[in-house]
Amino acid sequence: MAAETLSALRSLMASHSPPLHALVVPSEDYHQSEYVSARDKRRAFVSGFTGSAGLALITKDEALLWTDGRYFLQAEQQLSAQWKLMRLAEDPPVDIWMADNLPKDAAIGVDPWCISIDTAQRWERSFAKKQQKLVQTTKNLVDEVWATRPPEEINAVVVQPLKFAGRSVTDKLKDLRKKLAQEHARGIIFTALDEVAWLYNIRGKDVAYCPVVHAFAIVTSNHAFIYVDKRKVSNEVKTHLEENGIEIKEYTEVSLDTALLATDELDHVSTAKGSLAEVTKESENLPSETNKIGNGRHQTGEKSSNLIWADPGSCCYALYSKLNPDTVHLQQSPLALPKALKNTVELDGLRKAHIRDGAAVVQYLVWLDKKMQDFYGASGYFLEENTVKKEKHLQSLKLTEVTVSDKLEEFRASKEHFRGLSFPTISSVGPNAAIIHYSPEAETCAELDPDKIYLFDSGAQYLDGTTDITRTVHFGRPSDHEKACYTAVLKGHIALGNAIFPNGTNGHALDILARIPLWKYGLDYRHGTGHGIGSYLNVHEGPHLISFRTRNVPLQSSMTVTDEPGYYEDGAFGIRLENVLVINKADAKYNFGDKGYLSFEHITWAPYQTKLIDLNLLNPEEKKWLNSYHSKCRDILAPYLDEAESAWLKKATEPVIV
Repeated sequence: MAAETLSALRSLMASHSPPLHALVVPSEDYHQSEYVSARDKRRAFVSGFTGSAGLALITKDEALLWTDGRYFLQAEQQLSAQWKLMRLAEDPPVDIWMADNLPKDAAIGVDPWCISIDTAQRWERSFAKKQQKLVQTTKNLVDEVWATRPPEEINAVVVQPLKFAGRSVTDKLKDLRKKLAQEHARGIIFTALDEVAWLYNIRGKDVAYCPVVHAFAIVTSNHAFIYVDKRKVSNEVKTHLEENGIEIKEYTEVSLDTALLATDELDHVSTAKGSLAEVTKESENLPSETNKIGNGRHQTGEKSSNLIWADPGSCCYALYSKLNPDTVHLQQSPLALPKALKNTVELDGLRKAHIRDGAAVVQYLVWLDKKMQDFYGASGYFLEENTVKKEKHLQSLKLTEVTVSDKLEEFRASKEHFRGLSFPTISSVGPNAAIIHYSPEAETCAELDPDKIYLFDSGAQYLDGTTDITRTVHFGRPSDHEKACYTAVLKGHIALGNAIFPNGTNGHALDILARIPLWKYGLDYRHGTGHGIGSYLNVHEGPHLISFRTRNVPLQSSMTVTDEPGYYEDGAFGIRLENVLVINKADAKYNFGDKGYLSFEHITWAPYQTKLIDLNLLNPEEKKWLNSYHSKCRDILAPYLDEAESAWLKKATEPVIV
């Protein structure tokens, strides 16, 4: 199938005008989303690689797939012989590879709706030395050969009530327009799905695991618009939007209206633009004279009042090309930071959601502990005896990575405000746990093994918050090496969570705290240490992060961020521990430089498996922290557990000797 798809695409590339020397197939949709709907998984379709991050490049003779360290093992397993894996941070980036390996004057095709302004412009700079050109395709060539492409779904938009959102649309628009005025901008285009949902206090089901709506937004000094399939909009949602001064337009009208925004005509056009059928397919694409993607320019001269704001990292090149590049204000979205700075209602909801979620995780561990003993003769969560192998008289006495993760979802689904998972559960045993973003499939997943490490990374969407937690456990006798590795990960996890740092510090500066205990043994991990998390929105949320990758966004009070170091031994096991943290003002003894200091508050509640800890490697302060955290787990989760579950948790959180 992969060979047939590549052959069909190469035929379209050859017949394209101009003929294409290469075709780029990004992971992203029209909104530059990390997670996309089934019909937008074009890169997965052409390559067979299903990870959330990656980029495919097809030339006349080669097919290459770039992805990051989270997915190296997965990509090696999923790519067919026709594909070559390119490792980010180890192999040349895709733009450098194209500039160096494609001929002079080469034409590289891309769907401009699926590439950001920033990426397109960076590539153009790389191509300049050999006069190569980036060419937009008027149709997405993958769609042309994808005969089984899933149909579009019509999922209802819903209102996110003020009791969960914490701030009204009116207030958000008022603040936004102040920022537009400060930057001398008369309008802004929003393409990121979570930003549209957050700004207008709406949610949806257009992308699995992410409660977002396929929609664009344009806000001007006087008007606000949403571009969405009107079949998804109920009378209740229509009333909500219109009461907040938001005009509802069809999804496909965003292209025409962006052009009108460029000429300052959008505020003056009729509010009745016609039905979806009246918006022709041609209006969705760029004019033919702009088929060659230009360099575009950042507004660097004197500010005027005629600027249009576009986020270069999330706005697609298709819409940018409708604007005059001399009057585009290329800067990070003004919603990125306000969305990340949770209000008191959102923080309260996140704390409550994590308590319910923690109860579900504990109930899952209690259930799994019993089943591992009953089915496999495992010594269990607490003991370190050798496994007593049991004869399985019934085929049903079997636990797999998928069946146990389904049980975890069942526990979560019983909790108040549950609306689904926040990402596909990573349920992985033994060697599969070494695949950082492993996604088990029912037909091929492994059976649980009491003599191997089991890692589960999972989360849920609740109306009042989004959760993300990872725990690593062993139901048999872990080796000394496994204990040492687990303890090193735990030490890094504790060190980061206990950090106190001045205002102005970014996550890049703190990332090392989680790695030092691993570096001591010559160990490390190939992923970031922390990401923001949404309030009933995307599980991965910027603009901040904690990572070895530089991103100069200071951590601020009321942000959320994860703390998730790990260690992965290929072919053997994987370890990761993850909690969600809230950043608060720190009560530091001094205040050097009058900067103000910050600290972290854990809001995730589930025990760490003491059996996997080499207590000799923990210092007294780390042991005190562990005992304090476990004591809070008991107190906080007790009201949500029955007598047997509470007894199990009490045993799981018994104090260690300091």
